[in-house]
Amino acid sequence: MLASLRLLNFRCFEQVSLSLAPTGRVFVGDNAQGKTSLLEAVCVLLRLQSPRARQIRQLIREGSDGFGVAGEWRETGLQVRGDRKGLTLRVDGDEVASRRDYLSESGVVVWMGNEDLDLVRGGGESRRRFLDFLAMQAETNYRHHWSRYRKALAMRNRYLKSYSPRDGVVMAYSRILIEDGSEIIRIRRELCERLGPAAARNQGEISGMNEVLGVSYLDRSKGDLEAAFAMAEEAEARRGVTLVGPHRDDVKLTIGGRAARDYGSEGQQRTVALALKLAQGDLLRRSGRSLPVYLIDDVFGELDPERRNAVMNLLPAEAQKIITTTNLDWWQKRDLPLEVSEVRAGEVRDEI
Repeated sequence: MLASLRLLNFRCFEQVSLSLAPTGRVFVGDNAQGKTSLLEAVCVLLRLQSPRARQIRQLIREGSDGFGVAGEWRETGLQVRGDRKGLTLRVDGDEVASRRDYLSESGVVVWMGNEDLDLVRGGGESRRRFLDFLAMQAETNYRHHWSRYRKALAMRNRYLKSYSPRDGVVMAYSRILIEDGSEIIRIRRELCERLGPAAARNQGEISGMNEVLGVSYLDRSKGDLEAAFAMAEEAEARRGVTLVGPHRDDVKLTIGGRAARDYGSEGQQRTVALALKLAQGDLLRRSGRSLPVYLIDDVFGELDPERRNAVMNLLPAEAQKIITTTNLDWWQKRDLPLEVSEVRAGEVRDEI
């Protein structure tokens, strides 16, 4: 459990210091007051990732040179400092050189937000990002393969614009993509196989209907990445870009055998997204790590009472839940007994 959270020049917050109960907390306030940034800070502290920012500099408060996020995770002090040069990491006051060492001491998270609808409606990038975020938490070596793959992909695309795919430099990067890409595909496929049954159960519980949800990984290389590169060689030479590999794969989501993106109603699509995120939490719990912290960004107010109650029942009672909302009309404290604080203009006010 995360016992405390401290922010310095993070997003709209100049300075914040909070204690968090093992059950969690609800943050209420109007839009654009900083609620989501509190959840983002927890994600940065525990996973060194932001679900919203592509670059570190986006997290720095305007007019500042850098930011700091710190907190106590299961009696371990964690600290992340960021500036335009990168991140500095500390565990119990000692600087650690590698992200892997830092993450071995931190926790795992499940992020749930209204933008999750893109998992169903959006393009493949949203679904790949979902799998990557899960894989980096569930599989120790995934981040290593993913990092090597991304760097090699960028360099290969750069050289493809000037050289033939048969050129020695391009071929060298091809070997890296095949090696690490094959591992990425293997892990992603296995995760989809493990996610599927839990997500299907969640779909039925939330919808209250017999909706059969299918989750399957679309490996466009069909199990042979090396052969796929060979087949794409001429097209890559013409276009100057890498056309095969896990960066172009997808996840197929179906309801009753039909594409959820094309045939699902808005209610069904929203339920699919919730079912996937809850299944992610179930998989992380079974992976041997600690219980995930559930970061829930303004979700409950958008659900009808039946779906809202079903989601609440599916959240593990013993897990810490940090929730944002614009109003408390939906909330019944007996069902979700959490402390409540108000967020206004980059400040966290006393409990209400």
